[in-house]
Amino acid sequence: MKKFFEFDKLGTNYRKESVAGITTFLAMAYILFVNPSMLAEAGMDQGAVFVATALAAALGTLLMGLLAKYPIALAPGMGLNAFFTYTVVLGAGIAWETALAGVLVSGLIFIILTLSGIREMVINAIPATLKMAVGAGIGLFIAFIGFQNAEIIIADPSTLVALGDITSGGTLLAVFGILVTVVLIGLGVKGGVFYGMIITAIAGMIFNLVPIPEKIVDSVPSLAPTFGAAFSHFGEVFTVEMLVVILTFLFVDFFDTAGTLVAVASKAGFIKDNKLPRAGRALFADSAATVVGATLGTSTTTSYVESATGVGAGGRTGFASVVTALLFLLAIFFSPLLGVVTSAVTAPALIIVGIMMASSLKDIPWDQFEIAVPAFLTIIIMPLAYSIATGIAIGFIFYPIMMSAKGRAKEVNPIMWVLAVLFILYLGFVD
Repeated sequence: MKKFFEFDKLGTNYRKESVAGITTFLAMAYILFVNPSMLAEAGMDQGAVFVATALAAALGTLLMGLLAKYPIALAPGMGLNAFFTYTVVLGAGIAWETALAGVLVSGLIFIILTLSGIREMVINAIPATLKMAVGAGIGLFIAFIGFQNAEIIIADPSTLVALGDITSGGTLLAVFGILVTVVLIGLGVKGGVFYGMIITAIAGMIFNLVPIPEKIVDSVPSLAPTFGAAFSHFGEVFTVEMLVVILTFLFVDFFDTAGTLVAVASKAGFIKDNKLPRAGRALFADSAATVVGATLGTSTTTSYVESATGVGAGGRTGFASVVTALLFLLAIFFSPLLGVVTSAVTAPALIIVGIMMASSLKDIPWDQFEIAVPAFLTIIIMPLAYSIATGIAIGFIFYPIMMSAKGRAKEVNPIMWVLAVLFILYLGFVD
């Protein structure tokens, strides 16, 4: 094992890697409860999604550890689960089984792009500023959902939205959770989001705002309600509307993964000559995990930037990922805790993750108007239109137009023009 993961060459050992694996798991364990809660709103069985989430995370992380040998963990992605539930299922009225089929197709396309080498061409076609804008926009969208779920922000007939009654029990509990979580993260506590959820849930139980679980460990919930559902609706994905959905799943996963790999690899010192060794294997692990996850019954599985916490704890090899994967497998026996994780408990996690994702705003050159316009529209339209896909569409339409107006048309990749036309057709002809 030491030889396979090159412990001596990388100056690490079992203890360092194990601590790193545990650290990464704690930093992203919140997804085990947030993802089932969110997909349940799309009509999916919460227990089945919980198991699918844990298994997809375990298998994806194990693949990353054994194939790419990187200390990077995977799980169903925040943002993509929001797109799945609120834009595709609730917004467009598409059955969750069909949406899962869309996730499956996006994963298969991702595998083809990875094996064929086309991914570099696609990455180069889309400007870095738009990639950052998409990430920030999804962050705002997720945070908005969190504020809504906590009823901190409510509907208002005069102003569309307004501040809710923050003195009500559930809302007050969510506010408490936000305060606790930001303090923990501010203090540098690894796994601050996860611990924040635990403390919020305990406080909720003390004040009778959260049900007390009858048990902590139980038998594994059945996967039957979601397992293989994507295949039963596979034929329904071949429509213009679903094509845009699939492309959005693919786009966000594609660049989220690339960004995470670069960020974590840079922190660990893996980048050599501006290149990431075994990048193809890492991307393959990510895309294969999406296919597995969709088959089991969860939204897109992707690499998690929280893996950087494990790297910070000393992780340098895939053995750390193996440890994280084993912990995700163990987690499937803790399904009774799902009842404790109410919207007031998950809302702080959504808001904090949104804040983290919005950090890419700092890297957008706002002083360049031709860049600022498509970036801003991408970011602001996502929460206002309640649609990640619409935000991406607007930004991609305005980018080549603004660049041409500024006399920089030669800098626009032809692929961006093609995407702009496709998105115009999408907005004009798809309800």
